Amino acid sequence: MISYGRQDISEQDIEAVIAILRSDWLTQGPAITRFEQTVADYCGVKHAIAVSSATAALHIACLASGLGDRDLLWTSPNTFVASANCGLYCGAKVNFVDIDPHTYNLSIDELEKKLTKAAKQKCLPKVLIPVHFAGQSCEMEKIAALSQQYGFKVIEDASHAIGSKYHGKAIGCCEFSEMAIFSFHPVKIITTGEGGMILTNHQDLYEKLMRLRSHGITRNPDLMQGESHGAWYYQQLDLGFNYRMTDIQAALGTSQMQRLDEFVTRRRYLAQRYDRLLQDLPITLPYQHSDTESSWHLYVIRLNLDKINKTHRQVFEELRESGIGVNLHYIPVHIQPYYQDIGFQSGDFPEAERYYQDAISIPLYYGLTNKEQDIVIDSLQKILS
Repeated sequence: MISYGRQDISEQDIEAVIAILRSDWLTQGPAITRFEQTVADYCGVKHAIAVSSATAALHIACLASGLGDRDLLWTSPNTFVASANCGLYCGAKVNFVDIDPHTYNLSIDELEKKLTKAAKQKCLPKVLIPVHFAGQSCEMEKIAALSQQYGFKVIEDASHAIGSKYHGKAIGCCEFSEMAIFSFHPVKIITTGEGGMILTNHQDLYEKLMRLRSHGITRNPDLMQGESHGAWYYQQLDLGFNYRMTDIQAALGTSQMQRLDEFVTRRRYLAQRYDRLLQDLPITLPYQHSDTESSWHLYVIRLNLDKINKTHRQVFEELRESGIGVNLHYIPVHIQPYYQDIGFQSGDFPEAERYYQDAISIPLYYGLTNKEQDIVIDSLQKILS
């Protein structure tokens, strides 16, 4: 089976992990700080906070932004459920903005329409989470302008997008947002096994996030109420969580970061090769906005079903039967049973639903060889002919 995505672990990665296992620190040690600084330097951002998962990152980023009861969070329906669930964890209500038919990211036109209506109804969002789907940035400059006009905060869900660029700058620099989130799950660009990171240029958010990831506790005397009792002393200032990353994971992440540009270069080559060799098939290839340089977490094709004598499901299953580990990213969040139970309905976000009816993610990862890619292409040609 040629999987749709997978990690690439080198001997250097293995040695980095072994070195931690032989060290004095397995968690809450110096490897965490090294990893955070490595990512911050790469992205050109002031602060980075490593956590146990991107879901944890989204959760405490929302809390740090002040999201709470009776507040509103908006995001894209074309995402993993965590991008919406993080709002519910905070007691907020969640809504969605339909997607652009070309980029599959949150639509700026739909966002403007929804904000205009929400302003009249006095129900504007407190937080917007644009999702950089497949590694391609949303139109962040326009989103930032709207955030200034309507007063909401922006948290970039960049889980797919480490190594990507927008207007020539690294995703994660937070030029147009309060915070950005990375994921280090094994199918992402780099991995720590499980893990995530929050990036920000705001000192107050950094201090809050550092507490929230570790039970709301501080050992900084300057932040305490009253005087410290001694070197052992700490205070809980917030209701936080144990969302810490281990040094084992961080060492793997730091090692993987050394190869990030190599990973992205290979992914871009493979994506361009797909573009060239699949162009005559009855499918729609991924569109790339001129302002963006994607790191290509995913390569998503859309079936032109009116030209194929098969259903979406038939094509998907025939590819799987041929040894091609295709997947589908994503089932629109609002049609999940849980979200239907809280009031959403099929038809609420039609562009995301149309996308879901014909999209397939085909294999794309650093270790995919040209020969394996040719097998994927050959299988598609046979099945779609």
